[in-house]
Amino acid sequence: MSPPLRVIFAGTPDFAAESLAALLASHHDVVAVYTQPDRPAGRGRKLTPSPVKALALKHDLPVLQPATLKASEVREELAGHAADIMVVVAYGLILPRAVLETPPLGCLNVHASLLPRWRGAAPIQRAIEAGDKESGVTIMQMDAGLDTGDMLLVKRTPISATTTSGELHDRLARLGGEAIVEALDSLAGEGLDATPQPDTGVTYAAKLTKAEAELDFRRPAVELAARIRAFNPWPVAWCALEGDRLRLLMARTGLPSAGEVPVPPGTLLAHGADAMRIACGEAGDQVLEVTRAQLPGGKPLAVSELLKARAERFAPGTRLGHIDKEATP
Repeated sequence: MSPPLRVIFAGTPDFAAESLAALLASHHDVVAVYTQPDRPAGRGRKLTPSPVKALALKHDLPVLQPATLKASEVREELAGHAADIMVVVAYGLILPRAVLETPPLGCLNVHASLLPRWRGAAPIQRAIEAGDKESGVTIMQMDAGLDTGDMLLVKRTPISATTTSGELHDRLARLGGEAIVEALDSLAGEGLDATPQPDTGVTYAAKLTKAEAELDFRRPAVELAARIRAFNPWPVAWCALEGDRLRLLMARTGLPSAGEVPVPPGTLLAHGADAMRIACGEAGDQVLEVTRAQLPGGKPLAVSELLKARAERFAPGTRLGHIDKEATP
């Protein structure tokens, strides 16, 4: 077994907590945890610790929550932990060059994509939205750029036609924990080869916004189906149904039935056995099959159950379309 490393961990959400848990289960020594300041959450807007902070406190680890790492006293405190390496996972703060150069082995990042594809804020969702067939985690030696550092270790996982962002997030979080422990073991032992990222194949994963979630049925069926899975569980794809927001949670591409003629995009067609069929594409000649959806105030349901309970709302010929956003709570 390689000698243990003294590790500073920096991360905030559930995805990062998986890597922290893996490190805590390893023989490496987590000497301090950095995470974002507590944020208001829930209906009462009560200040709530991040998942990483909650896990760190459970293990009696020192927790630091600076608003920035740029202040000299913050950098001095970080250096005082005498760590060999810093592990950064979805932390949410930019690391100044002085911080990157503080630990002798530098700073490693667990990034949820196969770099250089999907650098940036939302690599999991953008991979599904783009129709990628696989994703993975990259352990990267951090530099001053945006996810541009040398690659030390890569683990891959497939994306199927039914994979949602929630499912891929959980899978990559576990994979990230395995990968970072493996990387630290190797660095403490025989070392790891650093591979510069290629200049070709670079894409950027822009941050998700709620405005993207409203579907435009003029788009191709394959694009709409991918977007629905990419936006599950957040921000959740939706469309208007007679003044309400119908949330769409799972979908696939379909084929026109015999005798069906193109109708305006967004028009409900004759339903399938387990799916709500919606005309889409510029000419309305493509079919999107939605298999899971949710009405306002209701639970997420298989469309077969939704149609049984509220068949009158989903009569073939009904048009799904835009509603006034300002009038929508």
